[in-house]
Amino acid sequence: MRKKTLVAAALLAVVPLTLTACGGDDGDSGSPVSVVSEETGGQKAATVLDKPFEKPDLVLTDTQGKPYDFRERTAGRPTLIYFGYMHCPDVCPLTMNNIAVAKKQLPKEQQDQLLIVFVTTDPERDTPAELGKWLKGIDSQVVGLTGDFATIQAGARTLGISIDPPRKDDNGKTVSDHGTQVIAFSPKTDGGYVLYGEDATVEDYAQDLPRIIKGENP
Repeated sequence: MRKKTLVAAALLAVVPLTLTACGGDDGDSGSPVSVVSEETGGQKAATVLDKPFEKPDLVLTDTQGKPYDFRERTAGRPTLIYFGYMHCPDVCPLTMNNIAVAKKQLPKEQQDQLLIVFVTTDPERDTPAELGKWLKGIDSQVVGLTGDFATIQAGARTLGISIDPPRKDDNGKTVSDHGTQVIAFSPKTDGGYVLYGEDATVEDYAQDLPRIIKGENP
């Protein structure tokens, strides 16, 4: 299992970005197989970026099978984006559930303002219909996107997130190597100005989301 530490230009000397291998066949609920580089030092889960990321020019397919223009549909909306896949046995469902639980602690008006976007790193298996079923069990308002792998990979790269094509490990399990960070976009500037690593907890998101929804620093 590989472990990579990535450094995006906007994040030099700020925070290490990781590429995590998640594995498991369909329906496999075996033990986690991810290997993760952990950030040391610092007590805040959020890293506010000096140079925000521009929103990726991503046009993918939502869980209803319809085109979804990420820039257009999220313009002026507080947005969280995460790249992962539904067969991941560990970090992906944990991250999405942490965000969903934190979101439910918000007032209804703020819940409706916040956009949470999940982009699959395994589009061959994560079809719109299957992805929709999976996300419904987490939060029915989450936007699930799938499409051409090369397009997804290129879009993630603009956010400093590295994704490798799904592969078989030594045990024959399908694994997807992908960055595990969550990027928050401001409703004021549409810039991706806050980054969370996989160690962010429900409490971290619950504390920060009200400020992110207003476009403020957490």
